[in-house]
Amino acid sequence: MSFKKFIPNAITLLNLLSGSIAVLFAVNDHFVVAAFFVFLGIFFDFFDGFFARKLKVQSELGLQLDSLADMVTSGLVPGIVMFKLIALSCADAEFVDLSGEWNSIVHFNDFKFAPIALVGLFVTLASAYRLAKFNIDEDQQSYFKGVPTPANALLILSLPMIMQFQDNDLINSIILNKWFLIGLSLLSCYLLNANIKLFALKFKDWSFKNNAVRYVFIVLSLVLIIVLHFAAIPLVIAIYIILSLLNKKH
Repeated sequence: MSFKKFIPNAITLLNLLSGSIAVLFAVNDHFVVAAFFVFLGIFFDFFDGFFARKLKVQSELGLQLDSLADMVTSGLVPGIVMFKLIALSCADAEFVDLSGEWNSIVHFNDFKFAPIALVGLFVTLASAYRLAKFNIDEDQQSYFKGVPTPANALLILSLPMIMQFQDNDLINSIILNKWFLIGLSLLSCYLLNANIKLFALKFKDWSFKNNAVRYVFIVLSLVLIIVLHFAAIPLVIAIYIILSLLNKKH
């Protein structure tokens, strides 16, 4: 039995390990470290498929393992982070009379949170649904239906990174507005499962003619990241969706 068939699965397990570590940091409010391990997991997620195709060892086991790893790294972690951010945005509710409202504070021994923060976990549910649909959809080879879970994870994990490293009072006030976070949670749930075709960054050849939208996207993304740093990530996701809707070829 050839050893090379285990290489992609080993890389997938590194994705799962990165996601599991990210969970540990996310539940303890270390969002930046959690984001780093999510980014690392997404890096492994890209290369497991790359090596599976190059080594010609794609398998049903690899497909299922990949989705299970993505469920943790790109599904569970962003849900936890969104839950924590919404809970943080409602923290001041503890000091005012909001009894009976969804943003009042609930106590379980030393653990306390606003029930409305549970909306953040809808991201995890929507990610699971999206991954399950992907596994049984044979059409999604050269394109995606709905935003891929890693892209959605990058969007959500960019929020604490923006607050930590760009520290703009106006942007921070927007990010920590509970209605913004709730709206973003619901929007990401929709985009994950929307019936819209989005191009995949898979190159069958390197010609500009056949990959124009991919090259344009990559160049725009690099420019935005250089100029705006982590604040570019939401714009990159928006550009990805817009270019996909304008693109006739997927």
